[in-house]
This record gives sequence, C-alpha cells and structure tokens, in this order.
Amino acid sequence: MKIEKKIQDETVTLAIQGRLDTTTAPELEDEINGLGDSFQELVLDCGELSYISSAGLRVLLSAQKAANASGSRMTLTHVNEEIMEVFDMTGFSNFLTIA
Repeated sequence: MKIEKKIQDETVTLAIQGRLDTTTAPELEDEINGLGDSFQELVLDCGELSYISSAGLRVLLSAQKAANASGSRMTLTHVNEEIMEVFDMTGFSNFLTIA
C-alpha cells in the first residue's frame, strides 16, 4: 500500500493505493493518528484502493469516530464498485460519507 498526503488549508487528502489489509492497515492508522486535530476535513481518496479487509474497515471506523468526536469531517472519494460492495454488505455505507 502507498499513501500520498496533500494538505490544502484545513483539508488533508490521503490517496490510498493498493491493498488495505491486516499488514497495511496500521500504516494508514498511524498516518491518520499523526494528523492530530490539525484539519477540519479528512478526505480519503480511494481511487487506487484495490482491496479492503476487516482490519481496513476497523481503521475507517476509528477514523470516522474520531472525526465525529472532534467536529471535523471525513469523506471517502472515488470509491470503486468492489469496495462499495464491501461497504454496503458491512453496513459501513450507512455511516461513512462517500462522495
């Protein structure tokens, strides 16, 4: 997995490329946790995300809860059909903001 970070004003965009699984989920979690409260909006660009496991879903759940608690927003963009199917099947599409 590769993560590209872009910061513009109070928006942080993390472009996720590859697989988000048990091996790589801690890397994304560390990247998100390292941001602290320095942003109003976190955008996760999933255009190059090819796979997500339950470990990846857990990271997204934690990030969404943290965003809600701090009053910031988290949005997932460019979610492909296969990843969207996982979100739908797990119920994550009900509480994640997907643009």
